[in-house]
Amino acid sequence: MTSPQYTATILSHIGDIPAAEWDGLIPSGQHPFLSHRFLLALEESGSAVAETGWTPRHIWVEDEAGQAIGAAPLYAKTHSQGEYVFDHAWANALMRAGIDYYPKLQCSVPFTPATGPRLLSKTPEGKTAVARAMLQACSEWGMSGVHLTFLDTEDRSVLNDLGFAGREDRQFHFINRGYEDFDDFLTSLASRKRKNIRKERKAAQEGVVIKRLIGDDLKPQHWDVFYRCYLDTGKRKWGRPYLTREFFDSLQQTMRNDICLVMASIDDTPIAAALNFIGSEALYGRNWGSLIHKPFLHFELCYYQAIEAGLELGLPRVEAGAQGEHKLARGYEPVVTHSAHWLSHPGLMQGVEDYLMRERSAVEHEVDILAKHTPFKKG
Repeated sequence: MTSPQYTATILSHIGDIPAAEWDGLIPSGQHPFLSHRFLLALEESGSAVAETGWTPRHIWVEDEAGQAIGAAPLYAKTHSQGEYVFDHAWANALMRAGIDYYPKLQCSVPFTPATGPRLLSKTPEGKTAVARAMLQACSEWGMSGVHLTFLDTEDRSVLNDLGFAGREDRQFHFINRGYEDFDDFLTSLASRKRKNIRKERKAAQEGVVIKRLIGDDLKPQHWDVFYRCYLDTGKRKWGRPYLTREFFDSLQQTMRNDICLVMASIDDTPIAAALNFIGSEALYGRNWGSLIHKPFLHFELCYYQAIEAGLELGLPRVEAGAQGEHKLARGYEPVVTHSAHWLSHPGLMQGVEDYLMRERSAVEHEVDILAKHTPFKKG
């Protein structure tokens, strides 16, 4: 794909581009999931590959001088799993009309609902070139549309100018308002909420040893335990364990300094674990699992330990992943997340735009209501 100003290449494997060149297009340290090593681990472990419905079709854009000006993590999808932005109703509508919805193009980090840039470029012109390359690929390959999820502000502006329809959802994030430590955070809460959190933490920690493992403290045997926990969560939620055991081996080799693994044990026997990634602007909670049932252990490992770790690391926020109104009572605040969608079928595109207009209003209204029910002191 070419234009007078640039040439866009489709990469069937992230390894076709040197890590330094790919990472050079990402804001330094902010987004571990966009790093070459994270995307490579997904592919080489068999987690995000054609066999699992995630065929890599990454965009790489160069100018006339052969200099990289943009890129994007892009996949041809044969289903809508592992995205956390749900378009099943759109797929059903098109299929009822006798038209295939799959394959589609998905610009995202597989299995990772964390906001960040998707059009990887340091200039608006480069971002526009990447987005136009996606639209051209969609047209040439006869796909149903292009979807970009968990977008930052700059990308949304570019995509809006190109006619993409904007969608909103909400997550819950812990915002560090200059707290010195967890106790300082607790003082900002209403008395009843503060007492409830202390009660939950006491119950969860009774008889349990909890450790936060970062960098060289992480050992291969820790991943053996975590993977058992990860599989258990998938079984209990009737979900599919997207990530293979080999994926976590890759993390140990290339990303252990970007990881905070929270592990709980009773009498030196591991019972639960929660996986977090460390960026320069946030701690990202991802997966967790428990091999026994213990009240409030989920809240302790996934929310309270994440807050403590985030504060110790001096990070502005903790992102606790998708969904979960129960996070609200534990100090996580509602925030709006964004995606953008372009559909090749004009009728479906018009219908989706009309629907998303109403949905955005509903989401913003919900966030306003939720924000009034945070556990913080009023006035």
